Amino acid sequence: MRLIRQSICGAAAALMAASAAAQSSVTLYGVADVFFQYLDNGGNHSYSMRSGGNTGSMVGLKGSEDLGNGLKAAFDVESGFNINNGALFADTTALFYRQAWVGLNHEKYGSLTFGRQYQPTFWIVYPTDPFRGNEVLSPLSAGVLAVDRNTLATQAVTGRTSNSVLYKSPNMGGFQLYAMYGFAATVTQPVPEQSGNTLDLGLSYSGYGLYAGLAYQFQHPGTETVPGLPAALNLVDTEHYTGAIGYRIGIVNLQFNYGYNRPHDASAHSLAALLGAARSNSLMEFGATIQATPADAIMIAGFERNVRGVHDNTPGVQIGADHSLSKRTSLYMRAGYMKNNGSATMSWPGVSVSGPGTKQVLAVVGMTHRF
Repeated sequence: MRLIRQSICGAAAALMAASAAAQSSVTLYGVADVFFQYLDNGGNHSYSMRSGGNTGSMVGLKGSEDLGNGLKAAFDVESGFNINNGALFADTTALFYRQAWVGLNHEKYGSLTFGRQYQPTFWIVYPTDPFRGNEVLSPLSAGVLAVDRNTLATQAVTGRTSNSVLYKSPNMGGFQLYAMYGFAATVTQPVPEQSGNTLDLGLSYSGYGLYAGLAYQFQHPGTETVPGLPAALNLVDTEHYTGAIGYRIGIVNLQFNYGYNRPHDASAHSLAALLGAARSNSLMEFGATIQATPADAIMIAGFERNVRGVHDNTPGVQIGADHSLSKRTSLYMRAGYMKNNGSATMSWPGVSVSGPGTKQVLAVVGMTHRF
């Protein structure tokens, strides 16, 4: 009888383990991406090996557990790294720089998640950037992350928010709603910064070949340590307005997005006011993604960043091509040109501009492997 009881208990334990395995899952995933770059930076020529030109090199863990009645618990932690030297990407103090969140998802009511997450504004504009918001080679990212003296105190849409609560609705006849609130956060890289609370709202529609989205973000004041300034720079309240639209015609996906960043007036006698560093600016991008063959995609984009009230603007163009060798491995190329006018100093992320008013020319070839 003892042997029978042991067998029954063992069978029950095995069934319970199998049931748990069927209701929950954890997935290890990642990307290894490397490229060779030629850069003409205001007449200074350089060659280098870099990481993440098509898709950021990353490794992550994500999972979910079925809690019953259409409700699931879910999480995702994702670390970015440089494949060329093994270092953490962008912020070496943050293990999960790309995202780190946990929350609940209901098939009928949507999801509510907590942690470091992509902003609604990012999700709204992402489908309309031919270069998919890549943090290294997308001209859209170049415009968002541009640093110039007239907009130092104007906050930028960063793409991710720490200490945030995000609600994402289910798809309702093609419409989807996003709402995020982020609490103040402190970072030390690439420069020390204290950000204020952030509100971000987005609404998108997708159907019949059409995509359209609108987003609004409001950032409360913060501070930033800028090399060369005698004190910490006050970052002013900033409102961000974003519109995006795309339309697919056969193998061609036409894309357009526009963002306007409007800072509030800097406090009298503040460092931002004394420097005149809180000006409005806009970024416009139009382009197309062409799925030439099942294995080949061609991307093209024209763009311009414009600072209001001064003659600072940066128009440019970029082309690219992706060729899939398999479902997991692809080759790619990018070529771009931008011309800074006035005191503008825009270039691709990770490039220190040699001086204002210079041209930037870039050409790369690279490889992406997903696992």
